[in-house]
Amino acid sequence: MKVQRNCMREQIRRVLVQRILDGHYKPGDRLVELQIARELKTSQGPVREALRELEALRLVESETYRGTRVRALSEREREEVGQVRGVLEQAAAQLAAITMKRNVSQLRAVLEAIRNAAAKGDRDGYARHNMAFHRLIVEEASNPVLLRLWESLMLETRTRIGLSQRDINMTAAAESHVPIVEALDRGDGETAGRLLREHAEVFCHGEQDPSAPATSPVRATSIA
Repeated sequence: MKVQRNCMREQIRRVLVQRILDGHYKPGDRLVELQIARELKTSQGPVREALRELEALRLVESETYRGTRVRALSEREREEVGQVRGVLEQAAAQLAAITMKRNVSQLRAVLEAIRNAAAKGDRDGYARHNMAFHRLIVEEASNPVLLRLWESLMLETRTRIGLSQRDINMTAAAESHVPIVEALDRGDGETAGRLLREHAEVFCHGEQDPSAPATSPVRATSIA
């Protein structure tokens, strides 16, 4: 994979962001500057700058003799980040509703992918498509600063759905996205924003999703 020369640092940052979101890099994984530079066919300079930016955002951490690693969060930090994520997604929905009114076909397609993953019990696929769903809304807000802040929070809150979490009702969790899509389709940013905020808060606090049966709690930050 070769990164274009223009805005090299920014492009490298985005590559690293996406890899963490995709689970290619997990909390605790070391990010080796020289290795990344060779893979992306660039010099170490822009890679170093990108890593410093991620460290400033507390997405990675550097320690003497241990290098730079993807940062992990405590449960308390995860809940706090979830609250802020909810506020950001609420703001994003209010902005995105303008362009997404009667224009949610792409969002519906991602929702179908989430449903299919849920039906198959594909936890990894669910997490990946779920991330794409929320990211699409934030991108449609057309606010680069908001997107960058959201990315930094999502990197710290997103984890793969563990096999031990067998009580997660992925079908109910998938359907909880439907009212969000419908609100954006109507151009109702206020409702979509409120639903997204509540959605983030429910999952990040490990509470049961209102749409899920009482016997099947949905309690993981990893699928919100």
